[in-house]
Amino acid sequence: MLAGSPGPPFGSNAPRILLVDDDPNLLVVLAEQLRDDGFEVATARDGQEAIRRLRSGWPDLIVLDMMMPRMDGLSLAREIKAVADLPIIVLSAIDAADSKADLLEEVAEDYVTKPFHYPELRARINRVLRRLGDRVPRQSVVLGPDLSLDLHHRTATVRGRTVALTPTESRLLYALAANLGRTVPTETLIARGWSETDDADPSYVWVTMRRLRQKIEPDPDQPRHLLTVRGVGYRLVAATPAPATATAPAPTAAPARTEPTQGPATPEPGPAPEAR
Repeated sequence: MLAGSPGPPFGSNAPRILLVDDDPNLLVVLAEQLRDDGFEVATARDGQEAIRRLRSGWPDLIVLDMMMPRMDGLSLAREIKAVADLPIIVLSAIDAADSKADLLEEVAEDYVTKPFHYPELRARINRVLRRLGDRVPRQSVVLGPDLSLDLHHRTATVRGRTVALTPTESRLLYALAANLGRTVPTETLIARGWSETDDADPSYVWVTMRRLRQKIEPDPDQPRHLLTVRGVGYRLVAATPAPATATAPAPTAAPARTEPTQGPATPEPGPAPEAR
């Protein structure tokens, strides 16, 4: 059973891939090719070994064979997706269109038919990693004393309470957390959240951001973490601690004076409408 938080992460900052296949020759050759191309690679020969690997650290992507002993690839993929939103590329000798469609709908980000050419698989790996956003954060993203995000497990901790995130919500937060403090364009968020939807438009993002604010913000109408940049996109920011107030010494005999009258502060723009 795959449960709980992962242990120490993989060792380097290279993109991390877990290869799962019962063909030892393929594992050796493919792992060597990926390492030569700059990836950090771990391998497993069946589903149970893959689960042990996952308990010791999360990869950025899993390349998974469907036909394996002890635990088949589909069962393993379902177990992984139940607890962690890790991207999966399926390797399979089955070329039936219905099987591909079912796997892509349920558990897989892409599907490669065996036998395959390595350059094609490498291109698909790079495409999935680009599409799903920069690197998956290795640890919880702490945004303040009352909010942290555990994106691998699709959860947020809000004022000590665990809140579940949907796969789409977590994909958008991946992109925002990987660019913490920087604005992510709405078009990028559409590509991250609805890559397989041809007619997705900005209203998809507005509705999802509104739902996220209701989950993670103390006041969804006055967000502190999930900010709108009008006409551009959204920005995820950590809470700014209040500055310490220094107690100044009382003045000696200072003449009384009248402070100049200041005009009202310019209000900050509110969030973009979430539905049209």
